[in-house]
Amino acid sequence: MRAGFGQFNEPSREYLQFCAQFGATDVLLNNANLPGAGGRWQLHDLVKLRLTVEQYGLSLSALENVPVSFYDQIMLGGPMRDEQVENMIATIRSVARAGIPIFGYHWMPSMVWRTTPARVRCGAAATAFDYDEARRMPLTHDREYTEEEMWRNLEYWIRVITPIAEEEGIRLGIHPCDPPVPVLGGIPQLLRSFQAYKRLVEIYPSDSNGIEFCQGTFSEMEGEDIYEMIRYFGERRKILYVHFRNVSGQVPKFHEEFVNTGYVDMHKAMTIYHQVGFDGFFIDDHVPQTFQDTEWGHRGRAFANGYIQAMIEVVTKGG
Repeated sequence: MRAGFGQFNEPSREYLQFCAQFGATDVLLNNANLPGAGGRWQLHDLVKLRLTVEQYGLSLSALENVPVSFYDQIMLGGPMRDEQVENMIATIRSVARAGIPIFGYHWMPSMVWRTTPARVRCGAAATAFDYDEARRMPLTHDREYTEEEMWRNLEYWIRVITPIAEEEGIRLGIHPCDPPVPVLGGIPQLLRSFQAYKRLVEIYPSDSNGIEFCQGTFSEMEGEDIYEMIRYFGERRKILYVHFRNVSGQVPKFHEEFVNTGYVDMHKAMTIYHQVGFDGFFIDDHVPQTFQDTEWGHRGRAFANGYIQAMIEVVTKGG
């Protein structure tokens, strides 16, 4: 198990130096700032990205998310679906051939939702969600979509793209819908439960069809046991990497927390990852905004990542 940093889109000297100085081994780029002409990423840009990261003794272990405009028609079954499928196939082939082993994405055409922020320890600001407040928001797309058609679109995509991933030797993982509620803005949030993820991995059983395990979002799922889900998917080698963050509770209402102050026992969670033989990396993901921190949250991320590194050391050394 290893510690990494993510949640930035440009591998600048400042970010990479920060990652290396604070003891990370892995880097994940989220919404990488790459040219997207024609709705796809190009091999030479991806190779340059990986080499830039490696100059600092780090591994570019995953890319997370392309622009939603690359595949919104795939998610929604729109008229440009087939064109977007071909572009996404080309992008995933390029990611693999550039030497980047994991590609993470999501099934949220309306992206992540939050409502009025919360105040946590000593006034730090954290994102929050209240389903009652969110229900009052308008449709995000042209109409309301049904759960059945969204599943049909997802199943079509998984059956198309997983054989490509197998051929190229890359692993694909889907982030859960955040927040994991039934519907937002007229769009069903499919990946909101333990059962939904069991269904997902059975659409096309393959090592290449995996999970971008955002522990924070899995912890938000109403009525679910986060420890059981870690164990179940960890034992089946479906967890590609982990967003190791904590939350106050489950939907319909929650707020994000410091890594050591939410409702999840993070030592217990880390112990289970170790017990099931998880050999991937953890990133800090979202962090509360603290006193005099940067917009990206350098102080908060240093704290969270140090906590992750300490937890890894404790459980791997028998603590």
